[in-house]
Amino acid sequence: MSFDSLGLMPELLRAVREEGYETPTPVQAQAIPLLLEGRDLMAGAQTGTGKTAAFTLPLLQRLAVHASASASPARHATRAVVLTPTRELAMQVEQSIRTYGRYIPLRSTAIFGGVGVNPQIALLRRGVEILVATPGRFLDLHGQGVLDLRAVEILVLDEADRMLDMGFIRDIRRILAALPPKRQNILCSATFNPDIRGLAASLLTDPVSVDVSPRNSTADRVKQVVHPVDRGRKLALLSHLIRQQNMQQVLVFTRTKHGANRLAEQLSREGILSSAIHGNKSQPQRVKALEDFKKGAITALVATDIAARGLDIDQLPHVINYELPMVAEDYVHRIGRTGRAGSEGEALSLVCVDEHKLLSQIFRLLKRELPQLPVPGFLPDPSIKAEPIAMGRSASPRPRGSRPPAGTPSPQRQPRAGSGPARTASRASS
Repeated sequence: MSFDSLGLMPELLRAVREEGYETPTPVQAQAIPLLLEGRDLMAGAQTGTGKTAAFTLPLLQRLAVHASASASPARHATRAVVLTPTRELAMQVEQSIRTYGRYIPLRSTAIFGGVGVNPQIALLRRGVEILVATPGRFLDLHGQGVLDLRAVEILVLDEADRMLDMGFIRDIRRILAALPPKRQNILCSATFNPDIRGLAASLLTDPVSVDVSPRNSTADRVKQVVHPVDRGRKLALLSHLIRQQNMQQVLVFTRTKHGANRLAEQLSREGILSSAIHGNKSQPQRVKALEDFKKGAITALVATDIAARGLDIDQLPHVINYELPMVAEDYVHRIGRTGRAGSEGEALSLVCVDEHKLLSQIFRLLKRELPQLPVPGFLPDPSIKAEPIAMGRSASPRPRGSRPPAGTPSPQRQPRAGSGPARTASRASS
């Protein structure tokens, strides 16, 4: 099958060819004809499967019917809204729209928090047909009366599972209430838990479903290995693995923003150039860290789950879980950064005794166990007992692996991501 057989207009086919693509991915082959018909769609696809182009191309074609080259803002009313969970994904999606729509006179822009609002308002007032946004900034500008949504005819929720994990469900429902009821709806998600299915039931009308990834699956081309290690020796093992395997580009995951900062500094002091990327970093800082990583100026990019969602890094060879996620589904999203677009990848997890329960939850989710390979020289000490996993700055003063002074109360285990106060904190990264 070729793109020519999907019913796309010549302007889009030309742009696709210029990007070097000839054969659509499975999600593109299934979704594009359905979306061109105007159907509501629920798409199950992980990043790296071509899902962005799967909804971008038909969106552009449907809007091209009334595209205008006029400079008048009135001729460029907002007709499509794409909601994404993070700034990085918003920029990635909007860039895809610009790339594939280069021969169609449609305007697009991305709006998100963490940067000044006035330039975004100026762009919106000049008129854009396609608006890509994070929920928080969308509602901010809508509340200021900047957005005219009366002409919206297409809504896309990209990575809807992550938006729900981040506590955006109320924001999403407020946005839905602000949009015209008659529209085409597209929901993309890597996983389909009951909350996602409930959202889909309230959002979609007579939808078709395209699922190119088994539920909660991990990439087939990703080699996954667990390295047992004591909590106090994780940094040494991480440095050893990066040097031993001569890793030139590795994405490293921590659970907290403070942990990401600390680990990036520790690696850099050991001669492994690193940067951290998380919700407390400004947008220019995040962009620079990602650009440095892509061009090889740094070896390790240390990230939290929220900041890493939507990162578009071609042929990333290595992902290392320095700390396992508190929610097993996030493991799937993490390792989905590698093994993309047909390339092979490797995902290593450094697991201490504190994380055995988290590892068991991942095994249950995957419906299989992963090979556990101790690294010579880093064998865990069986006499070390498990301690509660502490999140945030309160746990940082004590060296990892040392025991607390007698009489010191253990830090309390934090709530599951996506519940209680954690939801509010997560939204700050949008």
